[in-house]
Amino acid sequence: MKFFAAALLLVLALLQYRLWLSDDGVRTVMNLRDSVAAQTAENEGLSRRNDQLAAEVKDLKEGLAALEERARTDLGMVGANETFFQVVDGATPAGTAPPPESPPVQRTSN
Repeated sequence: MKFFAAALLLVLALLQYRLWLSDDGVRTVMNLRDSVAAQTAENEGLSRRNDQLAAEVKDLKEGLAALEERARTDLGMVGANETFFQVVDGATPAGTAPPPESPPVQRTSN
C-alpha cells in the first residue's frame, strides 16, 4: 500500500511539473492567449483602416466631390470660375514692398 501511495504521489508531482513548468504548460498557454489578444486588436485596427480606404476608393470612383477635394489639397488646383488668394503672414504691411537691399560696396585702392 505504501508503494502504491508513493507511486501515485510521484505521478501527481510529475503531472504538476508538466502542467506548470514545461514548454507545453500553463505559462505557454497564457503567452499564446496574450499574443492572440494583441493580434486581434491589431487586426481590428487594420480592418477599420481597410474600410476607410475602401470607402475612399468608392467615393473617388463614383463621386467628383472627393476627386475635386483631392486635387485641391494635394495638387493645389483651382476651379475654372474661382479666384486664388494667397494669404502670407509677414512683417511688412499689405501693399508695401520690403526695402531693397543695397549691394555691398567694393573699395579698390590704387
